Amino acid sequence: MHVAFVTETWPPEVNGVALTAERTVQWLRARDHRVTVVRPRQKADRDGTDASTWVVPGLPIPMYRPLRFGLPAAGLLQRRWQQPGERPDVVHVATEGPLGASAVRAARACGSMVTSDFRTNFHIYSEHYKLGWAAPLILRYLRALHNRTDLTFVPTDAVAATLRRFGFERTAVVGRGVDVERFSPWHRSRELRARWGAAPTTPVVLHVGRLAAEKNVGLVVRAFAALKARCPTARLVWVGDGPLRARLQRRLRDAIFTGTLRDAELAQAYASADLFLFPSLTETFGNVTLEALASGLVVVAFDSGCAAVHIQHGASGWLAPPGDEQWFIDTAVDAATRLRELEPMRRRAVQAARGADWNRVLGRFEAILQRAVQAPATADEGGGAHASKGAARPRAAVGNA
Repeated sequence: MHVAFVTETWPPEVNGVALTAERTVQWLRARDHRVTVVRPRQKADRDGTDASTWVVPGLPIPMYRPLRFGLPAAGLLQRRWQQPGERPDVVHVATEGPLGASAVRAARACGSMVTSDFRTNFHIYSEHYKLGWAAPLILRYLRALHNRTDLTFVPTDAVAATLRRFGFERTAVVGRGVDVERFSPWHRSRELRARWGAAPTTPVVLHVGRLAAEKNVGLVVRAFAALKARCPTARLVWVGDGPLRARLQRRLRDAIFTGTLRDAELAQAYASADLFLFPSLTETFGNVTLEALASGLVVVAFDSGCAAVHIQHGASGWLAPPGDEQWFIDTAVDAATRLRELEPMRRRAVQAARGADWNRVLGRFEAILQRAVQAPATADEGGGAHASKGAARPRAAVGNA
C-alpha cells in the first residue's frame, strides 16, 4: 500500500500530533508499506525533498511561533501524484490546515482514497484567544473538510458521537497508545527529585503539556495553591513550553519549569513525580494522561478524553465531573495528603496504561486503511468504524461531495 501522509507538524516539534504522526509512519514503513510524508519545511531542513519526504513552504503559527502551518500546495501535489508510479493508494491528512485542505483537493483530482484525522478542537480553542465569534465558522470549515474525505479517524467513541451531532459523516475510532517501556515507574530518580528540592516523602505535583490558555493551566495554579496550604513542602513541576510560560514563571517563583523534555529526560520527569494534574477540557484525547498512568502517577483529570477511556474512577485515578473545578481542586488536595495510601492506585494506573498498546492501535489503523483501499464501499465494517450516513462512499461518488 502506498500512503501519502500529510501533516503540518512533525518532530523535532513536540506535541501529541507530531509524535503520533511519526510513530504511525514508522509503524507503516516497518510493515513494508510505502509511505511518503508531506509536511512544511522546518529550520532544520537543509535539502529539498527526497523519495520519502516532500517538504513544502510553511509559516509560523501567529499565536505559537515554534509551530508552523503549511501553505496550500494542491497544484504541486497533484502534479507529483500524477507522475508514473507516484499516485498514492490513500492520502492520509493528519492536520486540517491549508496544506491538509489542499491535499484533499489534490487527492480527489488524482482519484486516490482520502482519509483524515480529527485531533484538535480548533473551534473550542478559538474561545481562549478572544475569537469565540469565529467558532461556528471554524467548525463549518472542519466539517466540510472532513466530509470530503472517505473516513475520519477519531480517538474515542465520545469524539465520534460529538462529531456526528455536528454533521460529520464518517468516522472510525482507533484510539491512542503509550510506550510502556519508555514510560515506567522504573525511571524514578532520587537525584532528580533532589534537584527539584523534594525529599523522598515530599509530594511532587506535575503538569506536562503546552503552557497555553486552552490547556486551562490556571486550574493547576489554583489547585496547587490549595494543596500547598495543606502540604507546605509540596513542589510543582511544569514540563513544556508555550505562550504563558513567562507569565507563570513570574507568578510562581518557587515552581520548577523544565521547558520541553524528550525521551529519557521526559520519562524520568514523569516517574519522579507523585501527582499528575490534567485540567484541560479542550482535548480530543490527551496523550500525556496515558504517559502519566504508565509512569505510575496518581492522576486527577476531568472525565473526558483519554482519562474517561482509561481511568476507572477511584481505582486507577480520579475523574472530576467536566467543568467542576472545585471538585478537581479538592481531590488534588486530598490525594496529595495521603499519597502513601494510594500506592495500590498507582499500580492499577500502570496496569490501565498497559492496556493501551500501540501495536494494537496502529494495527487497527492499518487494517481500516487497507479495507478502505481494497473495498471503499465497506470501509466502515468492523474495526471500530461508525458512519452516520452509511459506509464510506465509492470513489466514483467521492468527488461530488
